Amino acid sequence: MKTLLILRHAKSSWKDTALADHDRPLNKRGKSDAPRIGALMRQLGLIPELILSSTAKRAYITAEAAADESGFEGEMVLSPELYSFDPEPYLESLAEVADEYEVVMIVGHNPAVEELAEILTGEYQRFPTATLAEIELPIDHWAEIEEVENGSLLNVWRPKEL
Repeated sequence: MKTLLILRHAKSSWKDTALADHDRPLNKRGKSDAPRIGALMRQLGLIPELILSSTAKRAYITAEAAADESGFEGEMVLSPELYSFDPEPYLESLAEVADEYEVVMIVGHNPAVEELAEILTGEYQRFPTATLAEIELPIDHWAEIEEVENGSLLNVWRPKEL
């Protein structure tokens, strides 16, 4: 069994309209929600061993804030392929993860994260910004992830519900 944590980036700022989408930072709410999710992870003992994140500023800042608050001490990999709104690059990135990692967190964008969770579990869940989902996968090797359709959606946490 492997555990996948899926985190949608926290709320981003649209204040500077000259910024490219990739470079948008977090807004005030996003700067608050990302560490709250990390604190929740620490409280629940859901500390990933590896974090894969989109290179978009709002995603990797969310990943860093959550990681810092959770007590994460592993490796964080920024992947330009995860700056995507399609779940396929997420599945491909996860399929390349070394089997030594039991708990992996992926940080990215909608609708990709919603679709990824639905592909893996057969259940649709809304992923407002800074939503975290915990999925148990019936695999021993990350390379098998593209064949998973019966993962178990164990929990979903949305900042407004905390």
